[in-house]
Amino acid sequence: MPRPNPYKDRIELLQGTLDLLILQTLQWGPRHGYGITQLIRAKSADVLRVDAGSLYPALHRLERKRWIASQWETSANKQRTRVYRLTALGKKQVLAEVSHWQRFVEAVGGILRVRQGDV
Repeated sequence: MPRPNPYKDRIELLQGTLDLLILQTLQWGPRHGYGITQLIRAKSADVLRVDAGSLYPALHRLERKRWIASQWETSANKQRTRVYRLTALGKKQVLAEVSHWQRFVEAVGGILRVRQGDV
């Protein structure tokens, strides 16, 4: 029996898309890194998966831009975990990013709706 390929239906994120997904996720409340990845996975119906090698550099980049902030907390199982939250600047940025993303989706949609005879 052939082994399933976990990368077969993988959707690669466009550059900048991960930042938007993280910012949007943090609009729903503060989260640690694993919680962010799980929420992205759940809200995308298990289509989008973010690995640690992509997530943590993005979180650090967003912190440098002051769109998110973090602090160490103790989890329910007594482990120290870094929790990220959206800043006031990040809340403004997520609105701009969503607007930009919607324009992008409309533009791509316009191209995909073009029929061969229309070109």
